[in-house]
Amino acid sequence: MKRLLLAAICLLPTLAVFAQKQGIDSLQLIKDIRTLSADKFEGRRTGTKGNRMAQFYIMDRFKELGLQPYHNTYEYPFYFNEGEKRVMGTNLYGYIPGKQPGAIVITAHYDHLGISRRDGAVDSIYNGADDNASGTCALLVLIKYYKQHPPQHTLVFAALDGEEEGLQGAKALLQQPPIPVEQMELNLNMDMVSRNTQQELYVCGTYQYPDLKPFVTKVAGNSGIKLLMGHDRPEDGAQDWTKQSDHYEFHKKGIPFLYFGVEDHPDYHKAGDEFEHIDPAFYYKAVQTVQMVADVADQEMTGRKLRSKVIYKQ
Repeated sequence: MKRLLLAAICLLPTLAVFAQKQGIDSLQLIKDIRTLSADKFEGRRTGTKGNRMAQFYIMDRFKELGLQPYHNTYEYPFYFNEGEKRVMGTNLYGYIPGKQPGAIVITAHYDHLGISRRDGAVDSIYNGADDNASGTCALLVLIKYYKQHPPQHTLVFAALDGEEEGLQGAKALLQQPPIPVEQMELNLNMDMVSRNTQQELYVCGTYQYPDLKPFVTKVAGNSGIKLLMGHDRPEDGAQDWTKQSDHYEFHKKGIPFLYFGVEDHPDYHKAGDEFEHIDPAFYYKAVQTVQMVADVADQEMTGRKLRSKVIYKQ
């Protein structure tokens, strides 16, 4: 009995750190992903009507949640070339202010592949429930959580467009940032976080930025899923995810990143990536895990500089 009591006492500090983790709105999370991955959004391909509808949905949610806009707007258009065609994408930004210097930029891309008959699929709409309605809707519930639990540092929330076209939205964000790049201390990126048969969520970035490892290890035993570090070493070859999503553009600027995602599943970039195939319980725990890591980062950043002074060279 004494040993059990002592163990419980030793756990108290850890439990106190994660006491707020119950704040993620699981019902709203599922409602949002069901909506954003519906056929009416036509796969959310950048530059299409369905993508524009997704923008309106996300902006409406930003307003409902009371996310503060920069310069009285959430919309930040940008342009890029797709073959001989000029395409307009639109990033969506807002923020929750903090009192400490430095900002955490939380990102997820909302675009996907649109309508296609690739792979001989009968269903021509690539709804991208996991890729990446899951990250986008996680972004939305994190806004709600941090409106209820104000952070110490400013949190910039960015729903990015054009990721499937070569990380175009992330490039645009860093070329015309809503805040000075020098103030960005950390990027937390979510891309595919709603399903994994092994109940595994990977976090990539601690190889490049080992100072971030404690942010992950402090959470790993409390997440309810397997939180694994990896997929970020050069020797991983094609399984090195360093360049695979929007966090790469932050890395190139010397901004530390943690990228949360799952390994590819049979529906990756296929029409079968539907709402019906997500794992709601895993999804909730994955988002809760990101929230806990963000909480730790927000606490640990106080009085510290995470940013590298060396700009990444290709």
